[in-house]
Amino acid sequence: MKAISSTHNGLPIEDPASLQDIFMPRPSPGPRDLLVEVKAVSVNPVDTKVRAGTFTPEPKILGWDAAGIVREVGPQVTLFKPGDQVYYAGSIARPGSNSEYHLVDERIVGHQPRSLDAAQAAALPLTAITAWELLFDRLG
Repeated sequence: MKAISSTHNGLPIEDPASLQDIFMPRPSPGPRDLLVEVKAVSVNPVDTKVRAGTFTPEPKILGWDAAGIVREVGPQVTLFKPGDQVYYAGSIARPGSNSEYHLVDERIVGHQPRSLDAAQAAALPLTAITAWELLFDRLG
């Protein structure tokens, strides 16, 4: 599968070496994982912060907010099935969503609202979580 990786920190985004197209094996879902065919991603401040701190010999796949279609499910998945349209903010501890396929734990995924297309849904997760935390956790 195709993915976009970062291996150099501190490079301006305009530098051709700041982001690179790579090919990787298509991942297989673990027990609670969904394999999502990514249809849209969004870029958030966390993406730029992680990219700025990246300097690894191994490619780092960025991207957390995404929307797509479930293609495979792990054996313990109960909330989704192949063909479901989903959206989510993935885990910073795993490879990111800037790839054709992405593994994500079903417990941090939602069904994509029918009133939104994939690009609109991908723009929501981290911004909506931030708004929720501000309104309910900080302001009560």
